[in-house]
Amino acid sequence: MDDETARDQVVTAADRLFYAHGVHAVGMDAVRAEAQVSLKRIYSLFPSKDDLVVAVLHHRTEQWATGLEAAVRAAATPRDRLLAVFDFLDAWFREDDFRGCAFINSFGELGATSPAVAEAVRAQKAAFQEYVLGLVREEGLPDVVAAQLAILAEGAQTTAAISGDPAAAAQAREAAAVLVDAALARGEHASTV
Repeated sequence: MDDETARDQVVTAADRLFYAHGVHAVGMDAVRAEAQVSLKRIYSLFPSKDDLVVAVLHHRTEQWATGLEAAVRAAATPRDRLLAVFDFLDAWFREDDFRGCAFINSFGELGATSPAVAEAVRAQKAAFQEYVLGLVREEGLPDVVAAQLAILAEGAQTTAAISGDPAAAAQAREAAAVLVDAALARGEHASTV
């Protein structure tokens, strides 16, 4: 097995385990067993558990971006594209293995002790905010609407994870529609801010 294949197997296995049980609860022996890659090989690919967690977060970033892009592309208008973010969340919250945001979960576990993990989480959250900002600008709305929509999305993720109720996505979508429609009704545009 080449390094790329082994790396993919380890990251995929670690992702499943970390997401289901938490990073601290999963030892490297469990990752080895799930990935069917020797510990020696794992440590040659990822010198520390933090390195593996960061790799998992990068993997999650790619999955998130791909899923979000597909949902947004399927929407017909700029307004619908903004709201499609919440439709994407709704579908995700309904998955059997939904355990909340892997980035928020990892930050909660390791953010205070692992600068690398904290930076990976911050980078993903910043990329999401920039993505939403692009959608907001496409609609011609002020930048502040992007921050508001991102907060709604982040809050929905946390609420759905804690409550176990996927309705948080629909509720956040309704709030997002009110924000967007109010800004449109006021004639707020990016050029006026």
